[in-house]
Amino acid sequence: MAFLSQGHHCVPLPLAYKPYRPSAPSLLFCPNRVPLSPLKPFKNIWSVHESFSLSEFATPVLRFRSRISVGGAEECAHREVGDGGGILLGSEDLGDESEVFKKTLRLVECAMFASVAGLAYFLSNSLAIENYFSCFFSLPIVISSMRWGVAAGRKTMVATTMLLLTLSGPVKASTYMLMHGVVGLAIGTLWRLRFNWVTSIALCTLVRAMGAVGYVLLSSFLIRENILALITINIHASLTYILTAMGVNTIPSMNAIYLIFGSLLLLNCGFFVLLLHILYAIFLAKLGLKASLTLPAWLENAI
Repeated sequence: MAFLSQGHHCVPLPLAYKPYRPSAPSLLFCPNRVPLSPLKPFKNIWSVHESFSLSEFATPVLRFRSRISVGGAEECAHREVGDGGGILLGSEDLGDESEVFKKTLRLVECAMFASVAGLAYFLSNSLAIENYFSCFFSLPIVISSMRWGVAAGRKTMVATTMLLLTLSGPVKASTYMLMHGVVGLAIGTLWRLRFNWVTSIALCTLVRAMGAVGYVLLSSFLIRENILALITINIHASLTYILTAMGVNTIPSMNAIYLIFGSLLLLNCGFFVLLLHILYAIFLAKLGLKASLTLPAWLENAI
């Protein structure tokens, strides 16, 4: 008799009882079936060291490597490019006395002076205080010319004019160039070439007078009115009234009127240029450029 154990008790079973065991599959009913491979015995992965390795699951670590080392960079910097006609690059190109540094500094200073002059002129026109600060509008061009040469002063004047052309239009840009730009360039050029003050004041007075006449002609063209004729007519009327009040019954000719007008214009421009010379000489002396100036004895002793 067979017994079936349930817990701590044994239950008797009939003799005909047989435990159920599934029979092997018959190929007659499944002719296309692929027989299964026998199962492999279970292995304990923790006890079989040869089948488990951390190196199989390790994440590869990327190692970054620079393309060129510091020594290689220095060799490339000192290597000459081309066959004898290249440029030798070295650390001395970045020094204070190198040509590259000087060109960069000149470009930066020209741009800075142009922006300062353009902004000062733009704000003065916007706030209607141009007459109070007109003597400073040419100073950046003079400083640029004295520091870096005539070409730098010319570039500063052109850059300032282009900036005003963008901000205020062609009228304000032309006005600045005629009334202040060419005067500053003339002063800077003559001082750079070490002309004496008599020659410098005379030439700058002519430049200022021609700029003023050009400004009057430009204004006449824009408003469709001959301003120069109006000025001469007013001078003629004023002079006639003065002579009549003095008891002189003489009517001045137009040639005399033109002569008086030109004399007054040159006198006004001469005093203005003299004031600019004195003011700019003091500024440049305070900036440390006194050695590059040709000053008269009385002003040099005063400074």
